[in-house]
Amino acid sequence: MNPAVLWLPQGTVYGALLNFRREFDLWAPKMSDAPYKAPPKAPVLYIKTANTFAPSGAAVAVPGEVEVGATLGLVIGDDLSQGQLSVALLNDLSLPHASYYRPPLRFRNRDGFLVCGPATRPISEVGDLAALALEVRINDVLVQRVEISTLVRSARTLLADVNEFMTLQPGDVLTLGTDCLEDGARPRARAGDRIEITAPGFAPLNHTLIAEEA
Repeated sequence: MNPAVLWLPQGTVYGALLNFRREFDLWAPKMSDAPYKAPPKAPVLYIKTANTFAPSGAAVAVPGEVEVGATLGLVIGDDLSQGQLSVALLNDLSLPHASYYRPPLRFRNRDGFLVCGPATRPISEVGDLAALALEVRINDVLVQRVEISTLVRSARTLLADVNEFMTLQPGDVLTLGTDCLEDGARPRARAGDRIEITAPGFAPLNHTLIAEEA
C-alpha cells in the first residue's frame, strides 16, 4: 500500500453493540425488560454509512460533545478461506444517547463520524488480537485503554457468528465494538480537541474536532 494514500473503507461498515464484557454486564439486568425480554443470542449490529468515513488527520465537525469510540475493524479480503483479512484502527464517534438497543442514525451517522486509521495491517502480521490494548488520548491526556481480551465475542467468533446470517463482501468492515469506562460512559470530546488512538504495531490515528457551522 502506498503510505501517502490514506485508507478508507471500500464497502459497508458494520459495528457490533454490547461486545465488551464491561458494558454487557452493566446492561445485563435490563436485558429481560421489554421489548426483547432476553439477552441477544446473535450479534447486534448497526451500519456506519459512507458519509461517515473520514481519513486520519481529518477535522470532524461536531454540534457539541461527542463520544469517542476506539475500536478495531476487520477488513474483509477477497478470500476469507485463505486468511485474507486485515485490521484497521477506527474511531467510531457518536452523539451521546441513552439506548444501545436501537441507536438512531442521527446519533451515529453524521458526516465524518467514522475516522479511519491511515493504513490496514494483514491479520497474519498482527499476531494475537486479544493481546492488544488500544490507548485513547484527548489533548495528549490518556483517557482510556481498550483491552481486546475483554470482548464478549472474540474477533474470529464475531466474524463467524455474523457470517451465519449474512455474507460479508470483499471490502466490507466489521468492527469489534466500542468499550465504555467503569461508570458506563464513554470518553467525551468537543470542538477544539485533538484525539489520538494508538495500538502496538499500528500507525497512530489522529484527528481533531471543529464546531459545526450554524
